[in-house]
Amino acid sequence: MPNHPVDVHVGSRLRMRRTLLGLSQQKLGQKLSLTFQQIQKYERGANRIGASRLFELSRILEVKPAFFFEEMPTGKTPQISGVEEQPSEFEHEFLGKRETLELVRAYYKIENMDVRKRVFDVIKALAADDTEKKTSTTSL
Repeated sequence: MPNHPVDVHVGSRLRMRRTLLGLSQQKLGQKLSLTFQQIQKYERGANRIGASRLFELSRILEVKPAFFFEEMPTGKTPQISGVEEQPSEFEHEFLGKRETLELVRAYYKIENMDVRKRVFDVIKALAADDTEKKTSTTSL
């Protein structure tokens, strides 16, 4: 039976928050008296996270329980007939990449808000420039 799309989404939000806080699966597991393998299963959506465990996770990761359900892609819940839709790739897959999470963590370590805004503006300008270059080469 395929992993339920809601479990996959909740797991990806768990992984994102854990990584942003710099917690290993091992450390998070210790805080919950679980193995790192169980944390892996939660993060993949292979195992469902019960309500009490979700509450514990929200406390440890310093987020509201609703955090795990934010940005839930629409159309990913079971159909009325009871047949589940096939889960597609997580639309925000890039959010789960280590590089992205490390970048965000480093960004928020910049305490000077003016510097942080300038870094943000530089990244946006580079991305726009790259997009513009790709568009101009494909239209030739």
